[in-house]
Amino acid sequence: MSRLFPRTALWSRRLRAALAVLATAVAMCGVVLAATSTPSNAAACNGYVGLTFDDGPTGSTSALLNVLRANGVRATMFNVGQNVQNNRSAAQAQVAAGMWVANHSWNHAHMTSMSQAQMQSDLSQTSSAIQSATGSRPVLFRPPYGETNSTLQSVASSLGMRQVIWDVDSQDWNGASVSQIVANASRLQAGQVILMHDGIQNTRDAIGQIMANLTSRNLCPGMISPSTGRAVAPDGTTPPPTTTPPPSGGTCTATATTPNVWGDRYNTSVTVSGASTWTVVVAITSPQRVTTIWNGTATWDSSGTVMTMRSNGSGNTFGFTTMTNGNSSARPQIRSCTSG
Repeated sequence: MSRLFPRTALWSRRLRAALAVLATAVAMCGVVLAATSTPSNAAACNGYVGLTFDDGPTGSTSALLNVLRANGVRATMFNVGQNVQNNRSAAQAQVAAGMWVANHSWNHAHMTSMSQAQMQSDLSQTSSAIQSATGSRPVLFRPPYGETNSTLQSVASSLGMRQVIWDVDSQDWNGASVSQIVANASRLQAGQVILMHDGIQNTRDAIGQIMANLTSRNLCPGMISPSTGRAVAPDGTTPPPTTTPPPSGGTCTATATTPNVWGDRYNTSVTVSGASTWTVVVAITSPQRVTTIWNGTATWDSSGTVMTMRSNGSGNTFGFTTMTNGNSSARPQIRSCTSG
């Protein structure tokens, strides 16, 4: 026994040393993997695509929003007015999750068979239902089945909406598998828009892979420009910011800037400091009208010109798009900022 013990002890020491080396190698491997994965995740966007979901809100809207949030996706939801009326909370959840809400007709009828007056009534009723539920009036319209004509486009335009069809059809409505949906989405190029649908499990299951493919090509989800109908950066990009100094009130301060100005509309960004939950009152000059909001929950007074924006857990910056409606010089004025 006395002769075997030293060998056993030596073997034990060698084993411990080998395990230590192995553990060090695994740890170093982990560090290398983490370091090499960071640039991919942080890659700059070389272009934007529009991810769109039709026919909501549905009973599965909450599940869809969970998947979109988990993958860092903001998308455009082309909602059916009747569905919004019957499920207001789901439409509100779309906006709270940072999605853009758009018009997809009242009940998904074949609109090209309607008279102009019927088209007008249908789209107006849908936009009103969406605005009533979310505080935002749609600036985009997608005709059911992609069926359109010059009369329908003219009616949509008269209601302040740009018609948006799609460049890529995911075929999710046609029973496409997850892999087929992913393959179809891989054809997306910068500026293009893809058709998908709320309420389809395969579509939800495909989102992670769709995002991985887009990221590998330095493409990012963006908003659809009401001016061009193409996918652009979420803030609408590029003019230099102009600042409108606001008054402060209550127990917080709200600072407004106008980062994007176009011929018929502009974006306002408001940053709140001094409170993690807040209520900001903003006055709009008539006949200007707010059409889209993000990162907050809005209510309006009876005149439609005073907006009360409340925090919804999306941080301390919110924004909105305002149609000038002929008054291009006026800018929103912040009346108060209070905590809670």
